[in-house]
Amino acid sequence: MIVIAHLSDTHIDDGQRSIARTRAVMEYLDGLPCDLDAVLVTGDIVDHGLPSEYEQARTLLASRHPTLVCPGNHDQRPAFRRHLLGQPESAAPVNQVHRTADFVIALCDSSVPGKDEGFLEDETLAWLEDVLARTPAGVPVVVGFHHPPATLHVPFIDGIRQFGAERLAALAERHPDLVAFLCGHAHTPAATTFAGRPLLVAPGVVSTVRLPWERHAHPRDFIDLDQPPALAFHVLDDAGRLTTHYRCVSA
Repeated sequence: MIVIAHLSDTHIDDGQRSIARTRAVMEYLDGLPCDLDAVLVTGDIVDHGLPSEYEQARTLLASRHPTLVCPGNHDQRPAFRRHLLGQPESAAPVNQVHRTADFVIALCDSSVPGKDEGFLEDETLAWLEDVLARTPAGVPVVVGFHHPPATLHVPFIDGIRQFGAERLAALAERHPDLVAFLCGHAHTPAATTFAGRPLLVAPGVVSTVRLPWERHAHPRDFIDLDQPPALAFHVLDDAGRLTTHYRCVSA
């Protein structure tokens, strides 16, 4: 059995609120009695892409569990690489793979510098194709990125989703061991399908987006700051069945 903790949209800045909520989630994970196979953070790690924010994020996200991160639309690739990953600065997509004997996580950079919507560059799709081709048959692969490639029926989020997703769907058709897509960006837990696979959206750590039928008349009522931070646990069993649990954390 493989257990992956999945959080997203920490939006760490110089304020105590984002720091306290991220710390609460990570302390909860580190306090678990069992080791997790991975902790995945799907983008918008920081709020303004500043070096100081990434230095704070690196401290906050340090864990006894293997922890993997990918950029979102609030992140800046050069600073993300240097201050969070300890790599040379570069404006190229930040794509990473985590391989074990039992599973693979491929993290794709869906960010588009200077824009809020997402798109997988040709370079990223070619990289993902290679990761999948190099994975032995029967080893499950989970693909993560920030922007959901399908509509979630939240108009604001749908307007800045991942576009060009038909290219990703065509790639998925060629690789049956791709078992699920994981993302963030929406600041609300959600589950749907994309390319015949589960598409699982992590809650937002920093805030929750109200759904259209939850909103009142005030135009700024779409953000709920009172909901507690939350995360998902994705469980992949020996039969290849994926189960997701969502958990709130006291901040």
